[in-house]
Amino acid sequence: MMKRLLVLAAAAALVIPACSSDSGGIGVTLSDFKVEPAESSASAGELTFDITNDAEQTHEFVIFKTDLAPDELPTGDDGDVDEEGEGVTHIDEIEDITGGSTESLTVTLDAGSYVLICNLPAHYGQGMHAAFTVN
Repeated sequence: MMKRLLVLAAAAALVIPACSSDSGGIGVTLSDFKVEPAESSASAGELTFDITNDAEQTHEFVIFKTDLAPDELPTGDDGDVDEEGEGVTHIDEIEDITGGSTESLTVTLDAGSYVLICNLPAHYGQGMHAAFTVN
């Protein structure tokens, strides 16, 4: 009986790592007009965002590090976020994510507060932003 338990434990040790995901991808859905991460926080380090555009129109995905509220980022006269404005640090982005497609973006993020947005004309002002925290 003990030998059988050891064999089962060894087999389980081989199977369990094969089932775990190494990517740690965070799903993000873009739609008209929302940015919806599947998780609101993650641990600091290398993170992969798997961004799916569920809309028919093109969107983009931009990451800012900031202590500002998601709807209070600095904007220009046109209402789009000033990506070099006071209080925001542009981290990275994927432009032109066509409707129905999925793109991935891998970044290294330190602990802090972030905002995820679409910064195509008028999209930010229509609510395409979400808070994201890195612990």
